[in-house]
Amino acid sequence: MDRTEKQEAIETLKGIFDSSGSVVLARYSGLTVAEMTKLRANLRKGGASVKVVKNRLAKIALQGKPGEGAADLFQGPVAIAYAEDFVSAPKGVVEFAKDNEKFVILGGFMDQEIMDANGVEALSKMPSRDELIATIAARLVGQASQVAGRLNQPGQHLAGAIQAIGEQAAA
Repeated sequence: MDRTEKQEAIETLKGIFDSSGSVVLARYSGLTVAEMTKLRANLRKGGASVKVVKNRLAKIALQGKPGEGAADLFQGPVAIAYAEDFVSAPKGVVEFAKDNEKFVILGGFMDQEIMDANGVEALSKMPSRDELIATIAARLVGQASQVAGRLNQPGQHLAGAIQAIGEQAAA
């Protein structure tokens, strides 16, 4: 890898670190190509990606960034999983790690928050952005229907009273 390729790799990593909601680091040594392909496919379903990185270049790309404290995690063969959503990458990685003993989660970072493997697992249990939006939308719709019902209720009582008066007058 010559100097220009290294510089391009650093710029790519800077872009990943800047645009990602969270980044998860994992040791992948011993995984087959088929297993790595399965990991990539699982992460892609959730909107996340995985990239094998050179530790030195990743450390350089992290300099001056909020997640700079995670530079110590870049030791040995390391892959990063990342996504714009802060939950997608941890969910996919934790799910994959359950079935693959050779895939070891080292930790990760989210802005300035540096996490160990337990922190990544805790983050993976949080609802995704889409789940949160669906929950909020359901609550808003429910409250809107309650407001509409309460606004219609006096009119319904008035209409019922007028109908009863009309029936009494007709009789």
